[in-house]
Amino acid sequence: MIVWLNGTHGAGKTTTAARVQRLLPDSRVLDAEKVGETLMDITPGLPETDNFQHWPPWRPLVVETARRVLDYAGGTLVMPMTVLVEEYWREIAAGLAGHGIPVRHFVLHADQETLRRRIAGDTVVGPDSSFRLRYLQPYAEAARAWLHAEAEVVDTTRLTPGRAALRIAEAVKG
Repeated sequence: MIVWLNGTHGAGKTTTAARVQRLLPDSRVLDAEKVGETLMDITPGLPETDNFQHWPPWRPLVVETARRVLDYAGGTLVMPMTVLVEEYWREIAAGLAGHGIPVRHFVLHADQETLRRRIAGDTVVGPDSSFRLRYLQPYAEAARAWLHAEAEVVDTTRLTPGRAALRIAEAVKG
């Protein structure tokens, strides 16, 4: 099984994923961003893009990586990764389904003010990351158009990562 944590930057995916992993027996965190980083390291580089998700190999490589890890280690993969393009999500979900891998898709949501405050105070990536800020509007558009209808929404506006993780773990176990 895969527990996919979606949502925009600043929603708390990485922090929550680590806590969800501790609450789900026999689970591991697999960050699909690492697949993108591998593609970014190819030299000479792949065609220029502002987001590695636009490279066609990224999506099937995410599916194949998850499948191989589950085939090898079993259990549950907790995957924190923002996917805001509906076509990309459908490609990933269909690929996983084609391998018989069940997916619980959660969206960590927070209001725009909370997201901006979190991004401004980020001590890991750095404050006011232009990359993270650039995805606030596309997230809002995806949430309205398709994303919230395709996932279980967990509003983290007033939740700690620990409480959000507990809600997700309870939903998965329940």
